[in-house]
Amino acid sequence: MALRALVPRADVDVAAALASVAPICEDVRSRGVPALLELTERFDGVRIEHVRVPAHALHEALEALDPQVRAGLEESIRRARLVHGDQRRTDTTTQVVPGGSVTERWVPVGRVGLYVPGGRAVYPSSVVMNVVPAQAAGVASIAVTTPAQKEFGGSAHPTILAACALLGVEEVYSVGGAQAIAMFAYGARDADGTVVVEPVDVVTGPGNIYVASAKRYVQGVVGIDSEAGPTEIAVLADDSADPVHVAADLVSQAEHDPLAAAVLVTPSEALADAVDAVLADRVAATKHSGRIEEALRGKQSGTVLVDSVEAGLAVVDAYAAEHLEIQTVEARAVAARVRNAGAVFVGAHSPVSLGDYCAGSNHVLPTGGTAAHSGGLSVQTFLRGVHVVDYDEDALREVAPHVVALARSEDLPAHGEAVTARFAAEPAEVTA
Repeated sequence: MALRALVPRADVDVAAALASVAPICEDVRSRGVPALLELTERFDGVRIEHVRVPAHALHEALEALDPQVRAGLEESIRRARLVHGDQRRTDTTTQVVPGGSVTERWVPVGRVGLYVPGGRAVYPSSVVMNVVPAQAAGVASIAVTTPAQKEFGGSAHPTILAACALLGVEEVYSVGGAQAIAMFAYGARDADGTVVVEPVDVVTGPGNIYVASAKRYVQGVVGIDSEAGPTEIAVLADDSADPVHVAADLVSQAEHDPLAAAVLVTPSEALADAVDAVLADRVAATKHSGRIEEALRGKQSGTVLVDSVEAGLAVVDAYAAEHLEIQTVEARAVAARVRNAGAVFVGAHSPVSLGDYCAGSNHVLPTGGTAAHSGGLSVQTFLRGVHVVDYDEDALREVAPHVVALARSEDLPAHGEAVTARFAAEPAEVTA
């Protein structure tokens, strides 16, 4: 716990943002589509006529998609389906006693709402990461929402639409921010009362602080995956690491957002100095140098010098990074000892950006230290474990005295009577 207070961390106050988010959510809850149209104009600067993107726009976007981008998305989808397909749990039946069994069934939720962020960047990869595990889980009804783009007349970004089309998702909305989360949680009706958006059971996907706050606000009405905040990378590296690789990976995550966290943990002052030297050149030369420099200079980023790789493991476990790279001697052995991380990237040839797109893993991961108790998006996010209890008469009779005794100990006699009522002709056997 003491280490957690010392590691670099961004100031992200989801609770404080609730004051702004609550009235937005309640407006959508009470007024539905008219509120969504007004809020989209207010926050995205574009007036849309309809919240749902027409099906023909999805197919047109796919037809116009750059062939290389399409090939990249298809490979990302293929690999994600391989990994997430293996996550699907099978039902398990335990024979507790002769005639008495408990089966755990894994049942997909009925309907999900998947949020794909938009703003500084376009994230068709997040369409893949949200949709593939939901499909692998067997979810019957999948809807995607993403912010309206002024550049495209209020529709969603064409690359997002193309990704949806590739995945066979046809229910897509051009609504972003907290209002999109509320739309999925409460559903939305038109001014005449017509249902335009059906409510969902689970909302997933990353977003800004207002999206995270809205997910907190509606949790309980719907299930959520997590309150994902600004992205994070931590790199545990020793003298064996290439400073160019380390610097490139820190820059790649800082590229997301000025609040992105980039942390190097190392026992090597020489490596730390070499990485700083490489960063000076790489940041100046890259496209988004302004936001990258702001992220790297922020309080959430920095270098932590430790006495050894062993001490470094303690630091990265305390930090519980969204993305953790291990670039050390015997990297696999070191990575096997990590307890807290959203995802672990092993060795010099497993950069975080591989996981962002084409490793097959999921890139919707816990942030802000929540990887200490939460995992990333997976097939399990969309499944519920349901216990099915199946006892016959003899099996119930055999255990009845224990049920009665426990019910009496809790002063809940009717619980026991619910069992003895089934054996009314032989009360002595079940009350002894």
